[in-house]
Amino acid sequence: MLVVVFRLISAMLLGMLLSSSLIADVRLPAIFGDHMVLQRDELVPIWGWAEPNEAVTVTILDQIHTVKTKNDGQWRIELKPEPAGGPHVMTITGTNKIELSNVMFGEVWICSGQSNMAWAVSSSDDADLESLTADYPNIRLISVPNVGTQMRQTEFQGAWQPCTPESVKSFSAVGYFFGRQLHQTLDVPVGLIDNAWGGSAVEAWIDRDVLEADESFRPLMEHWRKLESEYDYDKIVAEHQRKLKKWESEAAAAKENDQQPPPRPRGPGRNLLKGNQRPGNLYAGVLHPLIGYRIRGAIWYQGESNASRAVQYRSLFPKMIQNWRDAWGQGDFSFYWVQLADFRAESAAPAESDWAELREAQTMAMQLPNTGQAVIVDLGEANDIHPRNKQDVANRLARWALARDYGFQLAHRSPQYKEMSITDGKVTLQFDHVGSGLRTFDVNQPRGFAIAGEDRRFVWANARMVDRQTIEVWSDDVPQPVAVRYAWGDNPVCNVQTGEGLPLTPFRTDDWPLITQDKHVR
Repeated sequence: MLVVVFRLISAMLLGMLLSSSLIADVRLPAIFGDHMVLQRDELVPIWGWAEPNEAVTVTILDQIHTVKTKNDGQWRIELKPEPAGGPHVMTITGTNKIELSNVMFGEVWICSGQSNMAWAVSSSDDADLESLTADYPNIRLISVPNVGTQMRQTEFQGAWQPCTPESVKSFSAVGYFFGRQLHQTLDVPVGLIDNAWGGSAVEAWIDRDVLEADESFRPLMEHWRKLESEYDYDKIVAEHQRKLKKWESEAAAAKENDQQPPPRPRGPGRNLLKGNQRPGNLYAGVLHPLIGYRIRGAIWYQGESNASRAVQYRSLFPKMIQNWRDAWGQGDFSFYWVQLADFRAESAAPAESDWAELREAQTMAMQLPNTGQAVIVDLGEANDIHPRNKQDVANRLARWALARDYGFQLAHRSPQYKEMSITDGKVTLQFDHVGSGLRTFDVNQPRGFAIAGEDRRFVWANARMVDRQTIEVWSDDVPQPVAVRYAWGDNPVCNVQTGEGLPLTPFRTDDWPLITQDKHVR
């Protein structure tokens, strides 16, 4: 009898446990949490999951929003605009209750791109001094781990943190210095979301469906479909293990005979199908979980991985910006990027350059509304693709945001080529956006200009400042010039800038064929 009773009680307890496990607790994606910053003065979506048809209530300040979940358990509400401030407490109540503390309203920016955006404060100039002073409790940081996948993610592993001397060390240096300038200038909370991935290609940041639907990217997508059909990472790993085992045996034999061991075989490398080059991988893996979180805008530092396909970047990069804006559904939010820095060896004579062509492609993207470019052709390092001076990079981005988004009267746009005229073998160049006027750095003579005739052979040009927005160039070797280029090279020697220190944007006046124009795949 006792056995029967025990079994009945056990069955009842098990049933209770099973039934309770079927009740889905209200939960939120990681982008919502303690210490988060919500965009001020805007409608702010909040979303999550719960039991289908469950009533969920979100409360903050004097706002109370109740909604029933859909059949799939998803729910979404929209907070009314609130001014900057905090800290506040947000509660989300269903069958359970979530309480989020230290919530602020302020300015929210996404910091994205490849390694120069991912580059940490701890590896930048004056890292020790910068971390010592990074005590900004109203700057909040969150990072998205690297996940490359074709499956659109709704969640990631991460949490908001207040900016401290410790937490800032591993965060994006460009992102932090940008956010710090905004915080100090605006005196409001700032939220920074870092989802950059080193070495990533721009096509990985675009929705795969968008790329597949665009005929101009057919060669790129055909390349990847073929690779996907043939690629076998398990086979690659197995072959590496076979070579490694053979090497271990040969190395042991060499050691016994006092001989030099053979070189260790290289590892199998990253699975290309889960990496940062495959079209759509990063859109699905590290961007999609953020889409819909209300932001002021995005800052972007990428292009190195696409330099060999610079002409293609003219289409890919604007496509990505528009894709993000369409997905967010909050209009043409601000999008500011960093043009490629100077890198590699200086050239003794004018030469073709894929990095110059990529810079041109980046400049062309400024045709999109609410975009801006930080020119840093003066901040790079010849021997390092990762310049340590991230402070000046971030300040040039911050100038765009402060001028365009927050109404400050600041110089923010680098001067750009406008037009030219030719008289008596000399080319007169006119420029726009010159600020307080063009000037030179280091030496009086403008440097970085090359000139060519109909033969398309460029030589270094002499140059002189005519007035605040005009430069004249010529060469005795080119009596009948037809084209001029400036700062056209991997690591150009150039010195024209505005009085505010913003470098002249690299340019060319010709439309001659480029070395990357037929490159469609890496």
